[in-house]
Amino acid sequence: MIFKSEKIRKKTIRMNEKITLLHTNDIHSHFENWPKIRRYLIGTRKQLQHQGETVITVDLGDAMDRVHPLSEATNGKINIELMNTIDYDAVTIGNNEGIGNSHEQLDEMYKEATFPVILDNILNGRTRTRSEWVQTNKIITTSKGTKVGLLACTAPFEATYRMNDWIPLPVDDVLPALVKELRSKVDILVLMSHLGIDVDRAIANKYPEFDIILGSHTHHLLEQGEVVGQTLLCAAGKWGRYIGQVTLDIAQHKIIAKSAKVIMTADLPESSGDTVEIQQYQKTGEELLRKNKIALLPKDYPGSWIKRSPLMNVSLKAIQFVTQTEASILNGGLFLDDLHQGKLTAYDLHHILPHPMRIVKIRLNGYNLWRLIREMEKNRNHLRHAMVKGNGFRGKVFGELVYDGIDFDPLSKSVSWHGQVLDPGADYEFATVDNFIYCPFFPTLEIVGHPKYLGDRFLRDVVGDYFETKYPV
Repeated sequence: MIFKSEKIRKKTIRMNEKITLLHTNDIHSHFENWPKIRRYLIGTRKQLQHQGETVITVDLGDAMDRVHPLSEATNGKINIELMNTIDYDAVTIGNNEGIGNSHEQLDEMYKEATFPVILDNILNGRTRTRSEWVQTNKIITTSKGTKVGLLACTAPFEATYRMNDWIPLPVDDVLPALVKELRSKVDILVLMSHLGIDVDRAIANKYPEFDIILGSHTHHLLEQGEVVGQTLLCAAGKWGRYIGQVTLDIAQHKIIAKSAKVIMTADLPESSGDTVEIQQYQKTGEELLRKNKIALLPKDYPGSWIKRSPLMNVSLKAIQFVTQTEASILNGGLFLDDLHQGKLTAYDLHHILPHPMRIVKIRLNGYNLWRLIREMEKNRNHLRHAMVKGNGFRGKVFGELVYDGIDFDPLSKSVSWHGQVLDPGADYEFATVDNFIYCPFFPTLEIVGHPKYLGDRFLRDVVGDYFETKYPV
């Protein structure tokens, strides 16, 4: 009897296996962390595989951010080139890839990728099908026959994806069929999520079929994971400051234990060549952007965070010109430096306006425009020095609100349009940046505004085009 039990125990042990999931997310072109990340992923995979474990390595999106000059100069292709060195098993896209590029740039971005891009809730609006660089899932079979299925969804921003001819689908429109189809084919089901922590929690409750949800987008950090129902949620913060690692203990192709942890990148050992490599990324990007000459400026155009400036005045006129409107609103904190007399290059524009912000034409009736300006005036003093993060803003403080074509009388509380008091029932159109809609300070824009996005260019491109027209090289 003892002998038989020992045989069963040994047989069970032989059938056990370990699977490790290594995950990165929201690196946002923070290449200062990349050498350590690369060494850890490659070295850990090699070590664990040598011990007989299966290792699956994935990235959850927002690897690219055009705030880095090399990502800007290469339209994100450098990010794919660097990711190819990792030999990822799969990646998905974040909003920085999905709406931080034009339609054509995104279509080109992954052509040289040596890894599959899994994306289940974005369709090509021009063909109404999935793009050729996308696949719906991946099944990885371990050496012991355990099947791991991967699905992936990204944040389906309706207006901004559609402006670039993509069709974003709500996760509830795609997951039921995908989960039903894949769950029966695999032993372990993983969701690669660029949806945010709140959506991840909701999915775990609604779709208990997921064993693991690897999360991102909201830059949350779950140092030891979080269990929701039967699902383990995992997340590794932002900017490559952490690397996520999930360990699954498997017996007879079933999970018998699962755990999560994160590795702090700063604690990983440095190599003698790291600093040179990191500096080279910056230098190469700047050199490429400097080669692109835009205009020849006849004078300096200083900017200012806290008051109206010559650079602000030109930018207000530039976004009016491209949207064919008669008024515009911007904030001073967008401009991180001055432009100087002489040659204007793509580097100069990227340096002063690193934000991935789109221009938007907004239509409001007179009453709602009055209400919007009242919201802006109420927030003005606070915003002038307020530290702002996220929603595409890459500056430090929001800065001074500046109108062109619109005036506010602080005594009468009236708003005028080119000298005429607003007609509450008339419609008015003005230009601004999409950040004004996403940020929480001006709810009128989101609630009753009628926006029309300019999808193919950022604010810096529009300002550059305006200068190029006025002062060609």
